[in-house]
Amino acid sequence: MEGYPAIADHGLIGDLHTAALISTQGEIDWLCLPRFDSPSVFASLLDREKGGYFRIAPAGEGYVTRQLYLPESAILLTRFMSPDGVGERLDFMPVADSGGPTDQHRLVRIMRVVRGEMRFVVECEPRFDYGRAPHTLEITENGAVFRGGGTQLTLHPARTLEWDQSDVRVPHPEGDGIRITGTARAGDVGGVILETGTTGPPHLANRDEVLQQFDATVDFWRRWLGRSTYRGRWREAVLRSAMTLKLLTYAPSGALVAAPTAGLPEQIGGERNWDYRFTWIRDASFSVYALLGLGYVDEARAFVGWLSDRVQEQVGGDSGPLKIMYRVDGSSDLDEEMLPHLDGYQGSRPVRIGNGASDQLQLDIYGEAMECIHFAERHGVEVSHRTWTRLAAIQEWLADNWDRRDEGIWETRGGQQNFVYGRVNSWTAFDRAIRLAADRGLPADIDHWAQQRDLVYQQIMERGWNKERAAFVQHYDTQTLDASLLRMVHVGLVSPTDPMWLSTLDAMDKELVSDSLVYRYNPEASPDGLRGAEGTFSLCTFWYVEALARSGRLDEALLTFEKMFTYANHLGLYAEEIGLTGEQLGNFPQAFTHLALVNAALTLNEHLDRRASS
Repeated sequence: MEGYPAIADHGLIGDLHTAALISTQGEIDWLCLPRFDSPSVFASLLDREKGGYFRIAPAGEGYVTRQLYLPESAILLTRFMSPDGVGERLDFMPVADSGGPTDQHRLVRIMRVVRGEMRFVVECEPRFDYGRAPHTLEITENGAVFRGGGTQLTLHPARTLEWDQSDVRVPHPEGDGIRITGTARAGDVGGVILETGTTGPPHLANRDEVLQQFDATVDFWRRWLGRSTYRGRWREAVLRSAMTLKLLTYAPSGALVAAPTAGLPEQIGGERNWDYRFTWIRDASFSVYALLGLGYVDEARAFVGWLSDRVQEQVGGDSGPLKIMYRVDGSSDLDEEMLPHLDGYQGSRPVRIGNGASDQLQLDIYGEAMECIHFAERHGVEVSHRTWTRLAAIQEWLADNWDRRDEGIWETRGGQQNFVYGRVNSWTAFDRAIRLAADRGLPADIDHWAQQRDLVYQQIMERGWNKERAAFVQHYDTQTLDASLLRMVHVGLVSPTDPMWLSTLDAMDKELVSDSLVYRYNPEASPDGLRGAEGTFSLCTFWYVEALARSGRLDEALLTFEKMFTYANHLGLYAEEIGLTGEQLGNFPQAFTHLALVNAALTLNEHLDRRASS
């Protein structure tokens, strides 16, 4: 096998239960089954030898590839161009009909030749349970069955592929795989279906079976996109981000994972490698703005329902009533462990699964959750009496705990501090709870909450403002700036034309902004308990766009936004961070980045329209 592909050299397909990454060279190098946070069956993105992969590409060398999505769909088209011919491969996962959890999933890979001829090679070598579980391989005249780690994968080939039981098996120390070849000429169509959750034997897939699944998948995505009410600028980028957010949604619960991957590094060779296959209260709350802004009320309602369940359960411990993150089904067992047998992406160790930050105290999540619920209420997504009762109890807990040190939004492991961002969102929690109670006439101790809101505000203005820096700073005991404070104007804590805010924005321009890209903070000035550095944080860049637009610097906001499009990959997808030479870093694709892109587009579009009409 060749070396590691660039993080950006991937497309994403999925069925709203799980998702696969497919490289431009035709390799599925990441897939977890049966859902996002399940163990992987293909993970060569984290170890080229031990991770497992599923590759379909032309035999030999001397070809080039191009990759795109079929218009208005999540079906990935990869084109192979060689001196002998031009071939194409379509990859997609039919969306499951079941509204609940299911073990049955299909991944369809269709090959065809459009000019000349091409010899395809299909290689499938799964590695169950992150490469820790052995597997068996049963080969029949109609396909193959892999069994390992409590999972069964069934491969159904198409008739155009050569399938000879005597030579299809590929022995390997980590577990046998298969290799199929087939020569096709212009007009020929073949393919394979990889299925899990079925107990039946493999069968030869016929044309009608494959086409029916293809047509149903195209229809699903086009109907879903047709529900969008977005008519603004940047339609293509916004709707691709919307589809990415949908692909990262676990349909049975409505929860949104932060990313479909684990272990992709924020610095190549470094230790900042985290598992993002979970639902953060913060990230998913922000998604409600994007979804409602695009007209997707049902998706927003589903997440608010999921959030309401977490509010009612209140299983948090050290984190307060809520945990900062959960599994997609709402469970909270996120114990972090390392996988020492995997090399990590380009040697970036350790590879972690689970997330040890899940019990951190991050006070900002209470404001983000409350703001999400208040915003959804304004769009007709109302909370129940039981949920409101528990929300009111959370406000009382927050009244007793907002003036505590916490770990902050970035989940640093350098100890608790009096983070200003946590105070900003504590203010937001009280403010939105007061507004919601007043709007609907709900029972609440409004006087007490208002008193606490005002105390938080006064403390931020007195202690969060640093006179030497002429800026709001990361926490009370530092002069370090933090891009999370770009949210201050969004929540309305300060006016976007307040001199204190404009001075803060100027300070960020000088310290955190690099050719329009924005760093979260400077880890050298504010140690976060981890070695190494990181790239600019794309979420923060889109927050910067919003802040510029709200603060009257509209031309700068527009240029910064347009520049960000040049850092997307060939499909319009973004990872978490961008490195010094423009490379994508961190888990991919990142929901945080795409929801921030949508929200920035909505805000910027609104301000541009106002200027045009004035």
